[in-house]
Amino acid sequence: MAVEALRLKPGDRRALSSIVYRNNVDKGSAIPILQEVQNKFGHVSPAAMLAISEATGMPASELYSIVTFYAQFRLEPLGEHTLKVCHGTACHLAGADKVTHAFEMATGAKESGTSPDGKFTHERVACLGCCSLSPVVMIDGEVYARVETDKVKKLVQDVLKKSSKAAALASLEGTDNG
Repeated sequence: MAVEALRLKPGDRRALSSIVYRNNVDKGSAIPILQEVQNKFGHVSPAAMLAISEATGMPASELYSIVTFYAQFRLEPLGEHTLKVCHGTACHLAGADKVTHAFEMATGAKESGTSPDGKFTHERVACLGCCSLSPVVMIDGEVYARVETDKVKKLVQDVLKKSSKAAALASLEGTDNG
């Protein structure tokens, strides 16, 4: 693990101290502390776990065990876009593995990971509840049905284009003094 991953910015250290202070009332406070850290920073970094350990006396290994056991916690920040590929029975039979591979190639985000550019986080999910539309993918809460591997690259480009337009519009609105 890189040493940089174990360093906190001064502002982050103050925020963590505040979270620990508010929640460190009893032995069962690890999960509420970790949840609040996750909500504030978007993930629970190794540096955050070490700081929490120092502040509470809880072993860092115990915190790590909690973070890696519960699906609600992340060790890495989420990407700008969240991509969920359904692997339920219907989607699996309709080619979810091939769709997953196509998204890995198009985004650079491996399953359960975030792309190097921070644009996409790729998650495998058990079921999205759209079995008659398989294979199904959800990107940023929007469902895409009957996803074909040869259409994945264009879908990724469309999502990026849509977010670029939204960012440009927000920028324009921010500079409008009316």
